[in-house]
Amino acid sequence: MNTLVNRLMTVDEAAELIAAGRFLMLAGDEALLRGLPSGNWIGGTIPYFMAEHGGLATRALLFVTEIPATAGAPEIRLYDITDLEHVCEDGPANGFSLIIIPAFSGTHSLYARKAPEFADMFVKPIVGWIAGSHLDDFGKVAPLVVSGLTRTFDGERAVVMHVPLPESAFARIEIFNTLQQGEGDSLRFPQTGFSASRCRVNGVDTDFAAYLEARDADVRLPLVADYGGASVNVSIKGVDSAAGRVDFYAPVFNDVEYRLAAPADFSQARGAEVDHPPLWSCNCILNYLYCGLEGRTTGALTGPMTFGEIAYLLLNQTQVYLSIEQI
Repeated sequence: MNTLVNRLMTVDEAAELIAAGRFLMLAGDEALLRGLPSGNWIGGTIPYFMAEHGGLATRALLFVTEIPATAGAPEIRLYDITDLEHVCEDGPANGFSLIIIPAFSGTHSLYARKAPEFADMFVKPIVGWIAGSHLDDFGKVAPLVVSGLTRTFDGERAVVMHVPLPESAFARIEIFNTLQQGEGDSLRFPQTGFSASRCRVNGVDTDFAAYLEARDADVRLPLVADYGGASVNVSIKGVDSAAGRVDFYAPVFNDVEYRLAAPADFSQARGAEVDHPPLWSCNCILNYLYCGLEGRTTGALTGPMTFGEIAYLLLNQTQVYLSIEQI
């Protein structure tokens, strides 16, 4: 798989691959994506990347990942809130699904809250990312995904490429998270959602915004849940003490125990150690910002810096990568 394209390139270079019939996943500025011809590709808006020579923000280049078509042609589909629950069911019996969801859309919220309940979730591999925008345009320019088959740009639906693999191969999804649960208070929330006013702190009902402010909490550190030994982050978007509300980049769940992450030295950012470059990977925009990754590398993993990472579930402040392994 190491001969497949997985790098930054110009619009013209990407257009050549599309014209050649290659199957691709693209990330880049909206204007660049609109300059591409129709073909076998899916895409999402984001201008932040981890490239071979370090992190950068650019509106002039696209990150292009070639997808193998070794067991028949991958299928490209758009999903809305009425059929998103079937996304894993629709995946190949052996293979994987690539998904891109526009940030702050109905599908983003639904996937974040309900994905654990989707049929065939954790049975059929699904991996991808949340499309975003340049931070200068935050709140002014809507994140979009694209079905390259029809050059359909969409701010509400998810775009998916279902990719079959031969019986001799299988997809492996890995999460690399440098943040771990701290040893502080147990935090449980009364409702599942992207925001919270109240929290049970060690069993005591508490104003969560006031709790964070009273402890002068470093909000760069996420809440962390322990899922059978795997640390899953929920990053803090903002604390509004006047409104008594804390907003998150992913939902907290009402049946999960969280703790604030252990203190971290963001200046010592590192990447996952991998035996060989994976087919595709992504990293979080919060890692880009908090760890100062512009011009810095994090190992072998390259790809878009996203508004959320998907490795079955929606994640924050992680690196996610997909490898194709031989049986």
